[in-house]
Amino acid sequence: MSGPPAQDLVKQWESEQARLRQQVVEEDTEDWQRSPDFSGLQRVGGVDLSFIKGDDVNACAQLVVLSYPDLEVLYEDSQMVTLTAPYIAGFLAFRETPFLLEALQRLEQNQPKLLPQVVFVDGNGLFHYREFGLACHLGVLSGLPCVGVAKNLLQVQGVFKNEEHQSQIAALQKGGDSFPLTAASGKVLGKALRSSDKSSKPVYVSVGHKISVDTAVRLTHSCCRYRVPEPIRQADCRSREYLRIHFPAADT
Repeated sequence: MSGPPAQDLVKQWESEQARLRQQVVEEDTEDWQRSPDFSGLQRVGGVDLSFIKGDDVNACAQLVVLSYPDLEVLYEDSQMVTLTAPYIAGFLAFRETPFLLEALQRLEQNQPKLLPQVVFVDGNGLFHYREFGLACHLGVLSGLPCVGVAKNLLQVQGVFKNEEHQSQIAALQKGGDSFPLTAASGKVLGKALRSSDKSSKPVYVSVGHKISVDTAVRLTHSCCRYRVPEPIRQADCRSREYLRIHFPAADT
């Protein structure tokens, strides 16, 4: 899409994001979230999309549900999908959310007892150009608590990957240490978290829906065996494996 149609689409999507943004809940809503050891939390979900190399339209949409606190896979759903919406920076959710939502709906219909109590999303939540990233979008439409975890820093709202940011990363001594990602407005949009003692490179955690930023950070750390929280890591691994099996000629 180019020219006026793309501009019209951006305006439409901005309006939709603004409308849905009003529904985001930025605080803890579940009893397990208020427990020091997350007592009552039994199932954590993870979602991801993996693309065939060189193909930005056909992808594997992946949902996994893990037990908590053991982080063993209870359920997985791999589905090849065709993305019809164009890629426009800041509007990734309009490409990906429909397929991730469908996976959650399939699970709710077929095995409702395995529906996750929280979903980890490979991407941002409030830490976004308009405070409404993929994790917020999926959270509002699914009604489930969601946490956004990004591997790379999105430079938005006055947060930059500058010398100060690098020195803050260097000051993270151990797994569980974090520092706030503060917008120019003064609002904390998320936190940089050293998720593992073994990895000095942080992940960027932000609220998606129905959880506070501090709980989101604490939960993310508790779900990490490695740098990336296990629900997202398993979703990524299994979607890539699905593509390897079904499209062996393509290098994913």
